[in-house]
Amino acid sequence: MGPGAALSMTETHVDSEFDRALRLAERSCTPGVYDADLDDGWFIGGALHGGYLMALCANALRHRLPDHPDPLTISAFFLSGGRPGPATVTTEVIRRGRSLSHAAVRLSQQEDDGRVERLRATAAFHDQDAAGGAFVCSPPPAPMPPPDDCPPMPRHLDRTDLFDRLDFRVDPSTLGWHAGEPSRQGRMGGWVRMADGRDPDPLMLLVALDALPPVTLDFGLDGYAPTIELTAHLRARPVPGWIRVQHTTRVLAGGYLEEDAEAWDESGRLVAQSRQLVRAPRT
Repeated sequence: MGPGAALSMTETHVDSEFDRALRLAERSCTPGVYDADLDDGWFIGGALHGGYLMALCANALRHRLPDHPDPLTISAFFLSGGRPGPATVTTEVIRRGRSLSHAAVRLSQQEDDGRVERLRATAAFHDQDAAGGAFVCSPPPAPMPPPDDCPPMPRHLDRTDLFDRLDFRVDPSTLGWHAGEPSRQGRMGGWVRMADGRDPDPLMLLVALDALPPVTLDFGLDGYAPTIELTAHLRARPVPGWIRVQHTTRVLAGGYLEEDAEAWDESGRLVAQSRQLVRAPRT
């Protein structure tokens, strides 16, 4: 970590493994620039998990925007694969409003041939507790068995440290790909929670939205499917417990597809949505 006081995410989660991985130190000589140490416990496949990197960047922005501590929407481009070790998070406040603030953030790391940008995002933040207003959602999520009736996530990738951080349970109706019988309907579903028992919150939802295996597996396409761009909308603060996630896709064309995700908490409330553009596996 660099100079300056270490910043945890919230006072209520300081002992959580997730929050330790999100710690930042603001540079005293450069306000808005933070040093981080990317945790190798969030590896999946050949790089650090994109949802974890988004949560780290969102944590930096919430410290820049104390009046608006909750992400409402974040749109991130993943420019290169994140690696464990030192990283720099650079933030820019674009506009501070009464109910909404806008900002930008960049995550970079030093490599042998120079500094490499990993992620660049723009975001809108607000105070979720003060947002209020009506809540209307239609239709309800597709039926899914409860977590105890869903099997654990198969470890299908070479590096799956992420599976030790998260407790996954997969909807059996979307698990045919693991038995060599993909449904080819472009669906993936399951339940997610932190393995150490930490309650979900808006930053954890950024991980949950990107936690399930890529829907390309349901098309019989095995292999690495990197995210090009991901936009997340955080709709409500989740209650403690499991997060139910469903991924779907409609179009695979030109080597790319979209993944639409919805996340529901245990109260049955839609708490987050996302759409990401994914490159299909090359094999």
